[in-house]
Amino acid sequence: MTLFSRSHTETGTSVTSTVMAMTTSASVTTESEGAISDGTVTDRLVEANERYAAEFTDPGMDARPVLHVAVVACMDARIDLHKALGLQLGDCHTIRNAGGVVTDDVIRSLTISQRKLGTRSIVLIHHTGCGLEAITEDFRTELEMEVGQRPAWAVEAFRDVDQDVRQSMQRVRTSPFLLHTDDVRGFVFDVRTGLLREIDPA
Repeated sequence: MTLFSRSHTETGTSVTSTVMAMTTSASVTTESEGAISDGTVTDRLVEANERYAAEFTDPGMDARPVLHVAVVACMDARIDLHKALGLQLGDCHTIRNAGGVVTDDVIRSLTISQRKLGTRSIVLIHHTGCGLEAITEDFRTELEMEVGQRPAWAVEAFRDVDQDVRQSMQRVRTSPFLLHTDDVRGFVFDVRTGLLREIDPA
């Protein structure tokens, strides 16, 4: 399934990005060559960054996404979003949260993305086997009983992933803050096959 087509004007060639299958950290060995065997996870990330920075070259990019698109997706660790969508560094804005739902904060990010950084299209991605299907809004009550304060935010739990994608599309299309709502499309990502299934907004 083709999502985006990007044109490289500097080479005169055109490359079409397609949806691909993914690998995750669960499918590779945890003790790869050069990996830290002790210390905290954060220590491991910092050391990896030092190796990355040693070979880093400033790409000289503008902050505006090349494809003028913002992608809203779930934070699920199984989704390698850039690889799944054939995206490269600098192509898009990526906004991720639990469930990939459109909250007030997502609208905040999308508004800045459109009004200040030139994006036009919005892609919304939920996925199969989402953790938000396994909990309810009672989670807020549980937190209140535990810590003595009820969260101001909604859990945004759902039972029907397709319907929740439609709700997210509707929230985007009806927001008074967004300039561009004509190209808003929603999908469900299958974590077992790596494929997107588009959701009819009707």
